Amino acid sequence: MEEVTGAQLIAEALKEQNVEYMFGIVGVPVIEVAMAAQAAGIKYVGMRNEQAACYAASAIGYLTGRPGACLVVSGPGLIHALGGMANANMNCWPLVVIGGSSDQNQETTGAFQEFPQVEACRLYSKFSARPSSLDAIPSVVEKAVRTSIYGRPGACYVDISGDMVNAKVDRSKVRVVSCCPPPPVSLADHTAITEALSVLKGAQRPLVIIGKGAAYGHAEAALKDLVEMCGLPFLPTPMGKGVLPDDHPNCVAASRSRALLQADVVVLLGARLNWILHFGLPPRFDPRMKVIQVDLCAEEMGNNVRPAAALLGDIRAIVTQLSEYLRKDGWKYPSDTEWWSTLKEKMAANAKISKALALQSTVPMNYYNVFHHISQLLPRDCIIVSEGANTMDIGRTMLHNYLPRHRLDAGTFGTMGVGLGFAIAAAALERGQNKGQRVVCVEGDSAFGFSGMEVETMCRYNLPVVIIVVNNNGIYSGVDPETWREMEKMGDLTTIAPPVTLLPEARYDEVMRAFGGRGFLVRTAEELRDALQLSLSDWEKPSLLNVLIDPASDRKQQEFPWLTRSNL
Repeated sequence: MEEVTGAQLIAEALKEQNVEYMFGIVGVPVIEVAMAAQAAGIKYVGMRNEQAACYAASAIGYLTGRPGACLVVSGPGLIHALGGMANANMNCWPLVVIGGSSDQNQETTGAFQEFPQVEACRLYSKFSARPSSLDAIPSVVEKAVRTSIYGRPGACYVDISGDMVNAKVDRSKVRVVSCCPPPPVSLADHTAITEALSVLKGAQRPLVIIGKGAAYGHAEAALKDLVEMCGLPFLPTPMGKGVLPDDHPNCVAASRSRALLQADVVVLLGARLNWILHFGLPPRFDPRMKVIQVDLCAEEMGNNVRPAAALLGDIRAIVTQLSEYLRKDGWKYPSDTEWWSTLKEKMAANAKISKALALQSTVPMNYYNVFHHISQLLPRDCIIVSEGANTMDIGRTMLHNYLPRHRLDAGTFGTMGVGLGFAIAAAALERGQNKGQRVVCVEGDSAFGFSGMEVETMCRYNLPVVIIVVNNNGIYSGVDPETWREMEKMGDLTTIAPPVTLLPEARYDEVMRAFGGRGFLVRTAEELRDALQLSLSDWEKPSLLNVLIDPASDRKQQEFPWLTRSNL
């Protein structure tokens, strides 16, 4: 008779479901779960905050299509992870959170870190449950993994009471549950395909919008075939970048506002008409614009704008369907239309403005100057992690992606603090796959502060992430050191310092050095290039470039105001 513990059953069940990575922070009652996971062959990465651990696990889900696991302790530990669960759900990324909880016989007694965890997680997940017995653990874990990847992907929660972790059961009494297969693939209805083609062929100003759903669905080959065969202009959403290369001749990202405003037919592929796409409504879109919507979630159809054609199913399969129909009749959008001329003219004008800003040789540097030099040195196949306000927005336009699933950012939820967790996940995955791809994390100084202690995690595991902190001394904008000193003389900074300011020229580079990584203080373009080249050549340890820029540096004048309007 062989006995197994609850911890072993959890670990073995996760491994059986092809869960390869676990991120977390251990303590009572889940230490044994992490140890059992390692024994089962799961890679365990100990983090410094549960929120960052949850971000990392969700990024694994997006990058691989199989959920990462996040292991947390009871009560406060789980509550810290809720932000990551909500972020995964909003981004539609698979994630499984394993949470320890107080012993079952102590419920309602005021036990250590007692909290209604299963109930709390229902708001932030697709599935939340506690196994009723040890022999039920494999079934519950399988359902959590399956639910996380089937339909619209998202977060799932499995609760393990403290008394179940080390309890034992005869292995022969535990029902073995095999690995759940990949999600079933569904095709669009023939009638819907016919309607979509009729709308597309009638378009004078068509636009294909490629979302991160297309990246997650591995639709890159099918999309390349469709776009090139039909000669259609396309616009990627932030994490749709790289599904087709940013330098593809049909990419009109540099004319984003004009493309959205004047398109008469939009083919929406794995993207939602939410705040990122201005809800598909005027003044950012033509009120007569027609939408061909492709999504795997029926409830998403018609959100904000009723589609002229709704294609429900797997995005790669549906794009292939469209291409097969169009190949038969040989339809192609002409390359000599006024629409193409309009888009190309606007792209050239915007590029000219950005280039002028990029070539300014002032000290301190501005955003455009910094990103100009970074873009010249980054490898084409690097994974770019980006977060911040101006840092992320300007970086999105200047740091190009050429491969799918090679950009991670604040996403649908607009979450700040995701950067280092995402970068750790990408670097751990790169180490396992050994593709020789660098992970570069470009952060605003405010965004870096949310999870800055995770640089110790990078150093502990020798993950050679290159972090570039674009430091403007504040949130959106800051002040220079001289102004800060003058404010200090005026009295209590809590009543004087603008709420958006941070400590001028904070030495984030020394934080990295303190844990054994490389740290660089950068003020000039030459220093930036030297430090980045050296960091990219080092595969042994992480690096942090603390790039000091003009605190008043801002985006170029925008055609439309941003979603959240401010008087600043």
